[in-house]
Amino acid sequence: MSRRLITAIEIDGAGGHPAAWRGSEVDPAAILTGELALRAAQRAEAAGVDLATFADALEAPADVADRVSVRLDALGLAARIAPATDRIGLLPTITVTHTEPFHVQASVATLDYVSSGRGGWVADVSSSAEAAAVIGRREPAPAADTWREARYVVDVSRHLWDSWEDDAIIRDSSTGRFIDRDRIHYVDFESPTFIIKGPSIVPRPPQGHPITAVRLNVPEALEAAAEADLVLLPGVAELGERVAAIRAAAEEQEGGRPRGGQAGPASPRILVSVGVLLDEDPAAAALRADGAIRLDHIGGVERLADLIGEWAEAGVDGVHLRPASLEVDVPVIADRLVPLLRARKLIGPVGRPGTLRNRLGLRRPANRYAESEQ
Repeated sequence: MSRRLITAIEIDGAGGHPAAWRGSEVDPAAILTGELALRAAQRAEAAGVDLATFADALEAPADVADRVSVRLDALGLAARIAPATDRIGLLPTITVTHTEPFHVQASVATLDYVSSGRGGWVADVSSSAEAAAVIGRREPAPAADTWREARYVVDVSRHLWDSWEDDAIIRDSSTGRFIDRDRIHYVDFESPTFIIKGPSIVPRPPQGHPITAVRLNVPEALEAAAEADLVLLPGVAELGERVAAIRAAAEEQEGGRPRGGQAGPASPRILVSVGVLLDEDPAAAALRADGAIRLDHIGGVERLADLIGEWAEAGVDGVHLRPASLEVDVPVIADRLVPLLRARKLIGPVGRPGTLRNRLGLRRPANRYAESEQ
């Protein structure tokens, strides 16, 4: 196989397993200082993992005695990790249902600046009554409505990122002009649920458009996913069919024209998203798993590498690993799995610091407003 797969990990508390924080290797206090997440991101970066996603939701975690019932804000956590890393992409989950689209795009653009062009986001929605009650802004809506709105949020974010041309900031002290107002454009965007007018308050991000990802965990998310840069596809059941459906939806959207002003193929990069618990000892692995959650792979590194090769043959562009424990499984991913994938030529070299778009082989989008003036 000539193409190289994208590699990603998920950072979620102490790990995807709800009892991960109880392991003897974990300092529970480090979950809320961000040190646990920082250590995982740095280990993954050193190994050459391309990006990390950060789990989040508007709903509070369940208040269960033996589980962590709090979590750090994903966007804030990514911003904490950005200055302490220099290669790995950082994509926090942001729920758009009850948040203002203008502030969402400004936050993502700011993360792109803080990370020197490694920022992005996982766009998510909420249909729960709990989140609606907490925010108090409106009543819960069906999944189809929330994902339709998410498509508009992604679209207007790209418009707002383009509202500043790349050379709008001139910093001309001789004339006292900091910006060229002719290179800042007015966005007039109206959707069924919100209206945006005016330019962004943040200049155009280093990547032009930070990377937008969507987790395709319900059928209603398909259209939004088809317009994303990355799609996280949970689980491996009927993988080939689901990959084909995403590609078909992407081609159908707007007649297959490039998304968001991006030159290049219309289809997003698809990453199969799998929960993993890595242990060569079957008895130890079963003990750690404890039947508490469904994992896609429980076992050794060699078998997981075999599976990743099979998933690549099914048409995915990469793998998004959700480790059961950050302290136990991320070191195994970094020290054993990633080198094995590299030896099998499934992934590329570690690479140098640079933008996430360059790392993923995605072109920097042209500015739609600058183009319209030419």
